[in-house]
Amino acid sequence: MSSTKILVVDDEQSIIDLVTAYLRKEGYEVYTAMDGPAGLKAARAFKPDVIVLDVMLPGMDGIELLTRLRRESDVYVIMLTAKSEETDKIVGLSVGADDYLTKPFSPRELVARVKAALRRLRVGGSVTEPPTLTFRRIRIDPGRRQVWVDDKLVELTPIEFDLLKTLAEHHGLVLSREQLLEKVWGYNFYGEERVVDVHIGHIRQKLGDDRFIVTVRGVGYRFEDEGV
Repeated sequence: MSSTKILVVDDEQSIIDLVTAYLRKEGYEVYTAMDGPAGLKAARAFKPDVIVLDVMLPGMDGIELLTRLRRESDVYVIMLTAKSEETDKIVGLSVGADDYLTKPFSPRELVARVKAALRRLRVGGSVTEPPTLTFRRIRIDPGRRQVWVDDKLVELTPIEFDLLKTLAEHHGLVLSREQLLEKVWGYNFYGEERVVDVHIGHIRQKLGDDRFIVTVRGVGYRFEDEGV
């Protein structure tokens, strides 16, 4: 557990201290930064497994930091936003945040989200090689966490991969947003279903064909193996 690295970027010392205490109690190696430039430098230097990133930062806000970081890394990012700023949540997701919490938040909930993220990232370490999901135009290899469309490798973030894999494992069936939140994020994320929609949009764009994932209005999403 000591090799697991978490970077916390926030400009409030009280939050830094509280979150650090809870994370270190779990045995994680914690690094901190209190402004955008320092956060970006720390992310590049320490290569953390998970980043907890506040939106409002001096020097460079969290959105800009994440935009730059996504050009070079698919590290799992949990974004912290003000409760009243719905726009920050959507913009954060659109530039690559995997998850978010609104302030004020429970440090125990943050720890639970970090643990869920780490469990997801370690799936590829299973001794038993999970079977490749093969369809007409798309192949999904859970063991290597790779996706090919028409034999071309598609780069997905960890959360995007898990969303696509979950839908593909239930191909032809409709999964609601609530079911996807439970299966992919690993906890109840009540009231925040839009996070699913944003990530589905990213997946469609990267796959180059929005017909692989069909929207079933008022219900959820269905994976189609006939994407042509």
